[in-house]
Amino acid sequence: MLLDALGTLLRLEPPAPRLRAALQARAGVDVGGEAAVAAIRAEIAFYRAHLHEGGDAAGLADLRRRAADAMRPALPPGAAGLPSDMLVPALLDALEFTPFSDVPPALAALRARGFALVVVSNWDVSLHERLAETGLRALVDGAVASAELGVAKPDPAIFYHALALVGAEPEGSWHVGDTPDVDVAGALAAGLRPVLVARDEVGASPDVPVVRDLGALAGLIRAGAS
Repeated sequence: MLLDALGTLLRLEPPAPRLRAALQARAGVDVGGEAAVAAIRAEIAFYRAHLHEGGDAAGLADLRRRAADAMRPALPPGAAGLPSDMLVPALLDALEFTPFSDVPPALAALRARGFALVVVSNWDVSLHERLAETGLRALVDGAVASAELGVAKPDPAIFYHALALVGAEPEGSWHVGDTPDVDVAGALAAGLRPVLVARDEVGASPDVPVVRDLGALAGLIRAGAS
């Protein structure tokens, strides 16, 4: 079974208040709530456009520096002019990922039933670090970050690479994710059976199974296999 990361296994805790607090602690500058929100919005837009450049340690360090720089126009002068060796750590302080509460028990239950689990995410190479620090790395059999492979979902190649890590074939395999045009479309293109995770609202087509949390996966897959 393949699983998406952000929105499926992990959530990003609200980063703007954390950025504001980090800049206050590290530089003694209170940027205010609105500026923090605008800065994070700019950083996320930059990161999404450039995450494929963080495929190794050097690329990741450069990506983080440039993503932090993308925040500068939204910050007041006292923070906008901070050197990178202060601004980058403040940005990293702001980015805290935590697993959804249903995820650890669901992954443990799936592995106990014999499923091989591989995380497949459009993420930089730090995906492995994020999984480790949230305790999820020990609950899966592998992980593939698009930046390190050079191919992103919905391209079928990233799904095939993930399946190869555990010696699985598309037929009879599942991919679970929260984005219809990336996870569902990519899974279908690769010949996998998709499951859409819709934690806040029901979506996707009537032909695609939808779950609100990963605890429902075992029953869904049991029904689908029958």
